[in-house]
Amino acid sequence: MTTLLAVAMDLVAITLLTFGVYFPRHRRRDLVTAFLGVNIGVLAVATVLGSTTVGAGLGLGLFGVLSIIRLRSDEIAQHEIAYYFAALALGLIAGLGQAPDLTTGGLMLLVIAGLWLGDHPSLFRRHRSRQLRLDVACIDEDALRAHLEALLGGRVTSMVVRQVDLVNDSTLVDVRYLAAAGRVPQEPGLRRRVNA
Repeated sequence: MTTLLAVAMDLVAITLLTFGVYFPRHRRRDLVTAFLGVNIGVLAVATVLGSTTVGAGLGLGLFGVLSIIRLRSDEIAQHEIAYYFAALALGLIAGLGQAPDLTTGGLMLLVIAGLWLGDHPSLFRRHRSRQLRLDVACIDEDALRAHLEALLGGRVTSMVVRQVDLVNDSTLVDVRYLAAAGRVPQEPGLRRRVNA
């Protein structure tokens, strides 16, 4: 009976995380399947491991092995990796717990609440990042910073020049900036002579 309660708590938690937090914000249908599959698979394995004498150590080892896998088929964003780990954690919390109680439920809600808050659209809403390829080779960092601030309409907080091509006259730069208050920055791809 306690195993069924743990499974039910996990399914409620992963449903809230996937359909209540992730999908309404990011709309990637393919990752919904991945989050559900990873969570339910880990839950099943953790439940089996939890009923053996080597359960906890082996379960943590499994979590470590799974955390090494970088999901190499497609490049995914850092926040999506966080959702993967949350799905893994929810499955392990439910599967390896001794008996579902308030602590188990509280930890599951804590994982969901952490992602809800950390990935909330209004958190640091003016902070942006872009990778731009400019059609000018720029080796003067002050001039590049001024050009990027004029282009993006905000204050550049950090920039990393990835490539300067003097032959083809281009600069590839990762830039983090603070958008001006009340201004919706123009997408760099819409400006003439700039490729995002």
